[in-house]
Amino acid sequence: MKTPYTRGQNLPNILNRRIMVLDGAMGTMIQRFKLDESQYRGVRFKDFHKDIKGNNELLSLTRPDVITDIHERYLAAGADMIETNTFGATRIAQADYDMAELAFEMNLASARLARAACDKFSTPDKPRFALGALGPTPKTASISPDVNDPGARNITFEELRASYHEQVAALVQGGVDALLVETIFDTLNAKAALFAIDEFFETSGERLPIIISGTVTDASGRILSGQTVTAFWHSVRHAQPLAIGLNCALGAALMRPYIQELNRAAPDTFISCYPNAGLPNPMSDTGFDETPEVTSRLIGEFAAEGLVNIVGGCCGTTPAHIGAIHQAVAALPGRLLQKNYFYPEAA
Repeated sequence: MKTPYTRGQNLPNILNRRIMVLDGAMGTMIQRFKLDESQYRGVRFKDFHKDIKGNNELLSLTRPDVITDIHERYLAAGADMIETNTFGATRIAQADYDMAELAFEMNLASARLARAACDKFSTPDKPRFALGALGPTPKTASISPDVNDPGARNITFEELRASYHEQVAALVQGGVDALLVETIFDTLNAKAALFAIDEFFETSGERLPIIISGTVTDASGRILSGQTVTAFWHSVRHAQPLAIGLNCALGAALMRPYIQELNRAAPDTFISCYPNAGLPNPMSDTGFDETPEVTSRLIGEFAAEGLVNIVGGCCGTTPAHIGAIHQAVAALPGRLLQKNYFYPEAA
């Protein structure tokens, strides 16, 4: 068993008592503000040489009021956990905007915003937790970017490790309670993130809970780099995560068989699930077709089946979805672990 957590110590015990609710989509909510190029730039980047509209992570520096507002809306809706605005805040992802050198600052600022929002809404009966979000990066270590050259790669494991290490250091310095390696489409990328996390833990003396969330991309039941849900779990379980789960790509209805598979594959680890709000629908206000009532009913069914411990929403979900999910699972017990070998205090 690994050394005790230095933060997020009470997460296992809370999860042993009840289902916890994660927040919903950050990008969906940012879109509602209809920010233009000048608003993304702010004063600091007024004369920046490249268009940066769409660089949502930059808003933690230029429009912290927007990010704080989104965090607080989710917390007011009943979320126990919120994610930092850092899905694309790696040096690798920010290179697309020529802003790689800002990665550490973005992560630090984002973590501080989430921390402040959680502290504002926390009560003794309902503490709130900031999760440091580590996204997959736009480059993959397992898949060739060139269909004519299957052996080609545009990123190395070491480049990924270094980028993730920088991100983790900033998130922890900013005050997050746990780390969330999410939307994993390439297991090798995830392994680089997990290696960087463990490396940081060993050198810093800090140790935070880790949640790992993969993405099944289609009806094959596999993530993009080829693993089934069960194989994916066995590829990452060495990291001893607090929870393993799935998010993005699919709505809850299509995600159900893969959550059921994960439930069988990982009987000793908490399960998380935060699907999209159904399928993309450009005519919808959120860009997805499920209303809060539909999404919450489906996730409520997962809870009633004893499949989940952490639930929330991904693309297309809003505070209304999270509020409905909170209501749907509030009276339901979480999935029971057969035995938690990694965290016996939670069993």
